[in-house]
Amino acid sequence: MPEPVRKIVLAYSGGLDTSVILHWLRETYKAEVVTFTADLGQGEELEPARSKAQGMGVKEIYIDDLREEFVRDFVFPMFRANALYEGTYLLGTSIARPLIAKRQIEIAIETGADAVAHGATGKGNDQVRFELGYYALKPDIKVIAPWREWDLNSRTKLLQYAEDRQIPIAKDKRGEAPYSTDANLLHISYEGKALEDPWIEADADIYTRSVAPENAPDTPQYIEIEFLAGDPVAIDGVRLSPSALLTRLNELGGKHGIGRLDIVENRFVGMKSRGVYETPGGTVLFVARRGLETLCLDRGAMHQKDELMPRYAELVYNGFWFSPERKMLQAAIDESQKQVNGVVRVKLFKGTPSVVGRKSPNSLYDADYATFEADTVYDQKDAEGFIKLNALRLRIAALKNSKSG
Repeated sequence: MPEPVRKIVLAYSGGLDTSVILHWLRETYKAEVVTFTADLGQGEELEPARSKAQGMGVKEIYIDDLREEFVRDFVFPMFRANALYEGTYLLGTSIARPLIAKRQIEIAIETGADAVAHGATGKGNDQVRFELGYYALKPDIKVIAPWREWDLNSRTKLLQYAEDRQIPIAKDKRGEAPYSTDANLLHISYEGKALEDPWIEADADIYTRSVAPENAPDTPQYIEIEFLAGDPVAIDGVRLSPSALLTRLNELGGKHGIGRLDIVENRFVGMKSRGVYETPGGTVLFVARRGLETLCLDRGAMHQKDELMPRYAELVYNGFWFSPERKMLQAAIDESQKQVNGVVRVKLFKGTPSVVGRKSPNSLYDADYATFEADTVYDQKDAEGFIKLNALRLRIAALKNSKSG
């Protein structure tokens, strides 16, 4: 018998999996279930989830618009770190999980629930990300992960369970989906099924947020992005809220075929996984931010920040957003961003965003020093001693080797 609980907050989408989970939780735990649906900008209507939950007898239903908080408090801080997991992945799924977990725990406290539940499988990263968040924010919470408990280990079994208990399932959900997806304002991902052979190219019609680069406009588009303390605040002189700004960058990037990625990544739980991603606005933002940092950051600070980045990205990917080490790294990164103010001009053309101009009141670039023409501020003879000092260890090693040889 499962440990008794009174009330459970379920992360609920209204799809097949979480609809079955909702019924299964009540059937198995004899507990009241509160549903929580997060609007993270996934681009789908969420009210049907409310209607479906009501139809299944749920009394407490939460559908929360978290788009501004998501971009402001999660996406932008992560982008200040220039975070790339394994050098390529912009962490679109990873960064959404801590916010969902945070709000789920808040609802559990508000409603007096003693348990939370999610629909992540026992093979993926999301179970880890959700549960690390739960325990970091409420150490005594009970976590229920149905995929690790039940025997409904196939889509056929889920459908049969739904039919046996008269759980309404949309007709378009009855067929086997060609892949699983996860979407939010930062990205959309495609995994599994038809994508499990890493040799087979993804079908062209899989993509929903971008045109193919070869079909993008033949004329480049130039945009200007303004930054304040490392965060974007305006596009082409128009001030926008965080979510509105990322939405606009998604439109611009998608129009020009920017942000497609097909990778094999190392999951935290141990296996490799192939994922196809679309991150149009995030890709433009990443390139633009880096362009401004090269102008504003001291070399030592920028290189130190670059060394911290892989560890930061790994922490986000693995689900340690609320860990003390991530917060420590964030404090150092945020300190570096105080000087990252200015405007970047980006050229968007056939799948590639290119920085073609940058300016800042905090620029460390000095044309008087950098010029190849005659100048009065730099004595080129100084370079001789600098070079000889840096070459000293190399010369000593070469002399020793020549004698021993």
